Amino acid sequence: MTAAAPLASGRTADVYALGDGRVLRRYRFDWDVRAEAETMRHLRAEGFPVPRVHHAEGRDLVLDRVTGPTLVQSFVSGVVDAGDAARLLVDLHARLHALPAVRSSDPAVRILHLDLHPENVLLTSAGPVVIDWTNATEGPPELDRAMTALLVAEVAVDPSLPLSGAAHALLVAYVAEAGPLGSVEAATRRRAVLGPPDPARLPEAAALVRSLVPG
Repeated sequence: MTAAAPLASGRTADVYALGDGRVLRRYRFDWDVRAEAETMRHLRAEGFPVPRVHHAEGRDLVLDRVTGPTLVQSFVSGVVDAGDAARLLVDLHARLHALPAVRSSDPAVRILHLDLHPENVLLTSAGPVVIDWTNATEGPPELDRAMTALLVAEVAVDPSLPLSGAAHALLVAYVAEAGPLGSVEAATRRRAVLGPPDPARLPEAAALVRSLVPG
């Protein structure tokens, strides 16, 4: 069912081409994809740009194959600048948080991606598509915005990464555009549970976000 080598690999899953315009996203550990698939199907039915789910079982998701550069690739190549990238992330959050939750009836609760950063936005000919809904949950929208700022800040504070300078420029633009971020501390606690690549840099990243928040 899978190709000899993955089409792409992330921190938790590999993606294999299946042909017929579909891909298999397979987690490398025991994982039940049903909640992720339910969220994606709900969002797609509401008109939010996510890949179509064809099959979901165990740790396997079969999805439409989405082609196009990531937002980070377009940013680095100069196709979009920091302001463009920030506004796109803000717009995607606004569109997502305008939709009803799947499980909660509380109007203040919305679907949260909790991993919405430039690597998880594909720029297709039909518009942006948001991928990787592993961390999706429901809660206050400001937590989602704070998490995006924190994710970008983690790159910005790591001088060993070639994109740290670009990430800092994006972070400044994003915080200026995003509106209220809510509790950066709450986002930091959630991020610590989800497992950042370099936990030692998480406090520095959080401090950078707080330093950029107006007031």
